[in-house]
Amino acid sequence: MFNICGSDAKIANMLHNFIIAGRPLRLWQNNGESYEHVLMKALGFAMFIGQYPNLQVEVKVGLRYKPDLVSRAADGSFDFWGECGINSIRKTSWILKHAGARSLVLFKIGQNSEQLVHQLRAAIPGKYRSGNRLRLVNFRSEIRDLTATKQIATVSDDWFESVVI
Repeated sequence: MFNICGSDAKIANMLHNFIIAGRPLRLWQNNGESYEHVLMKALGFAMFIGQYPNLQVEVKVGLRYKPDLVSRAADGSFDFWGECGINSIRKTSWILKHAGARSLVLFKIGQNSEQLVHQLRAAIPGKYRSGNRLRLVNFRSEIRDLTATKQIATVSDDWFESVVI
């Protein structure tokens, strides 16, 4: 069972019980947090748990920012860092420069991805984006309806577009 809720969690509004690839995943929706933000964490988890078996949701990592999704290597470095929803270009740039994540994925829902990709490429130097290190996963606007049962065996390829930045 995946029981994901750090001890530092804010007072929660609601607990959401997802089934990811047949296994339970419990995520808190904190005060001021949208359901879509929680859903993006669940979907991101479903997309990347196979590739990153140590994937965790919302754990402090001792840096300026706390990732929505993270997987650490044995040496403590970041194999994967996921940010869901609103995320400034400044924050994205800081993570790439200072966290040293091998892969940073930004998760969005119904975003004008062309404009965002252009902005990110213009603002973040190529040396921080090299090697397909930065990616945008943009879920379809109707993703909430597609996942209404909260049972996500896999994330279907037609539920999102993915762009390397």
